[in-house]
Amino acid sequence: METGMTERIAGLKSAAPLVAAMKAEEKNRALNNIAEELYNRRSEVFAANELDLAQAARDEIPSPIYKRLKFDEHKLNDVIEGINALVKLDDPVGREMLKTELDTGLVLQKVSCPIGVIGVIFESRPDALVQISTLCLKSGNAVIVKGGSEAKNTNRILSEIIKTAACKGTGLPENWIVPCETRAEIGDLLAMDRYIDLLIPRGSNEFIRYIMDNTKIPVMGHADGICHCFADESADEKMTQEIVVDAKTQYVAVCNALETLLVHEGAAASLLPATVSALLDKGVEVRGCRKTIEILEGATTAGASGATAVGASGEVDAADAADKASSMAYGIVPACDADWETEYLDNVISVKIVSGIDEAVSHINMYGSHHTDSIITNNKQNAEKFMLLVDSANVFLNCSTRFSDGLRYGFGAEVGISTGKLHARGPVGLDGLVSYKYLLYGKGHIVSDYSEKRRFFTHKKL
Repeated sequence: METGMTERIAGLKSAAPLVAAMKAEEKNRALNNIAEELYNRRSEVFAANELDLAQAARDEIPSPIYKRLKFDEHKLNDVIEGINALVKLDDPVGREMLKTELDTGLVLQKVSCPIGVIGVIFESRPDALVQISTLCLKSGNAVIVKGGSEAKNTNRILSEIIKTAACKGTGLPENWIVPCETRAEIGDLLAMDRYIDLLIPRGSNEFIRYIMDNTKIPVMGHADGICHCFADESADEKMTQEIVVDAKTQYVAVCNALETLLVHEGAAASLLPATVSALLDKGVEVRGCRKTIEILEGATTAGASGATAVGASGEVDAADAADKASSMAYGIVPACDADWETEYLDNVISVKIVSGIDEAVSHINMYGSHHTDSIITNNKQNAEKFMLLVDSANVFLNCSTRFSDGLRYGFGAEVGISTGKLHARGPVGLDGLVSYKYLLYGKGHIVSDYSEKRRFFTHKKL
């Protein structure tokens, strides 16, 4: 293990209590400083990002990674908006969660406290570095940020801006944040269970599983984002089309983008043609089950035989009608079993016809990643059943899966999404970055008095 690395992380561990003890106004001042400095030095950030993008193009990295790598004016505005939202949120540290009088003069409190040292290892997205570091700061945690080599120039300037800006007139120790750059440092970090309290990996399925399998440090996160929409028999056609298109295409390279569309067999003939056509118009490759292809082929045939199109002369042009109808089915390919458990992160979607809500729920719980799943319905009973039985961190009714996001939830951004059931679940904002401890205030109390019945517990809630 690199000696310098050990010294830096050990120093971070020593700084963690100082970060935890910072007052709310000091942390907010640091956050405001970061937002201001990011804006003032935005040209430096954009220039560094252009270097990373140019190298990524030369390296021919996959399209989803390239899209996540870009840090432009839009991304800058998003992260600054997130910082401003964080400033407005209540301090998550020191909240009283319980207060009980165990006996006269013996009072127990349960209060929120920072986790300590959090290591976040992420790929591609430089905006994640800003979200992570500012959330950790607001929650009183010291943080290690390890970005991917593909974003090294952008991450370097962002880390420098954040570190120096946060310390201006705030009392924040300079070593509250430690940036890491090389791939070799990941192995070192994974072995530092003595110093690091929590790891949060963000990236590909393969990457996150590697982190989980190679460290003793607790890991919070998710390996896949296989998200579903289920359109039941009562789903509105226009609503289905708009939700599905948004969930799939608003930003395809993220974990809350739609990957599989399930459609009730009783509504498939009415819902699928327009929805699939809209997806094809957006450049999405559609992979359908056998029933999906049969329905779309039937709709195409019906459209070709019964449709009319007016040509330039004003007369019906049957050939144009046939071409228009057949174009809807262009690009539909048969789905295989692997498609139901694939996170595409690209302009690809799988479509399956199901017999009803029971099969839909069963499919989601079997093939999904417990991330985000949505039902489109006008049936209250089906809605309640879906919301109750789908075992995911985020379960939605009549809205896009893209809403599962810390900023959209009002958390002031997120460090990631957790699909686990212990501690944090769903978008991990401030609440997911604090733990709690018990404080017991006494006046010379001893246990012997209670075990020998000289005193008695009252357990009075205060």
